[in-house]
Amino acid sequence: MKTYRDIAGDAGSDVQGQVETQQRRLRARMAKIGLKVAVLSGKGGVGKSVIVANLAAALATRGMRVGVLDADLNGPSQAKMLGVRGQRLQFRADGVKPARGPLGIRVLSMDLFLPSDETPVLWSGPAEGEGYIWRGAMEVATLREFLADTDWGELDLLLLDLPPGTDRIPNLLPLLPELHGVIIVTLPSEVSQVIVAKSVTVAKETLKAPVLGMIENMAAHLCCRCGAEEPLFPGQDSARMAERLAIPFLGRVPFDPVLTRSADEGTPVLLLHPSTPAAKALSQIAATIAEALHLPPTPIEREESR
Repeated sequence: MKTYRDIAGDAGSDVQGQVETQQRRLRARMAKIGLKVAVLSGKGGVGKSVIVANLAAALATRGMRVGVLDADLNGPSQAKMLGVRGQRLQFRADGVKPARGPLGIRVLSMDLFLPSDETPVLWSGPAEGEGYIWRGAMEVATLREFLADTDWGELDLLLLDLPPGTDRIPNLLPLLPELHGVIIVTLPSEVSQVIVAKSVTVAKETLKAPVLGMIENMAAHLCCRCGAEEPLFPGQDSARMAERLAIPFLGRVPFDPVLTRSADEGTPVLLLHPSTPAAKALSQIAATIAEALHLPPTPIEREESR
């Protein structure tokens, strides 16, 4: 039996032609999207996806047409957090129509393709020893399909929720060479900050996109009875780390059970409980990001600046 390496040429499959066609389709899709911003952490468990869902809602409330690509193929969560699980995707000749979440946010996630909660995403390699390399190649190919074969339409902003780990960051470069910014999410813990610092270095050196800033999530616990703040982690101040890494510090989001509960219910806390400290912090962070991206101020912001 011959393996792929034993076949001269491409056996008539025209792999190169297929890739070139997909690349043209990718460029055409991305040309309709104004800004592309990646959100990463380097470490799992920091609440990055919750931050992404709420930033999408906050920016959509500013009148922006927003899309969210859940690039965490093995642990997708945006469909749940933006309330689109169960929506049937429409497959048309011009591409897949993304699901529609609150405020018209367009969402695409691997979760929308899985038949049940118990179904994992498994990457089978041609040989056991090549499994890791094969998985990386398949993940890149899947993300390329998500970007190229999805009919995103006209968008002002596409947020990419990246999976944990610095090894996935370089894979974005050939897919989105015109990335407009990177946002880093961390916890105020030493373990998280050590790993996140590596992600900042990789983002700066590999993606060549401006780092819009760092967000500290779960900054403090708010007592549900008296409202007093209590630190959750003994790590150093994330604002100091941002200063040391020469990147902007965007703000802190306090730990709040309402934030988690809203994510479980599929509606961003900004829309369900806009007066909570977490919602207010996220709104302010979104405003800072909008300013960094040179987006026009809202009427309220224009009035306040006078």
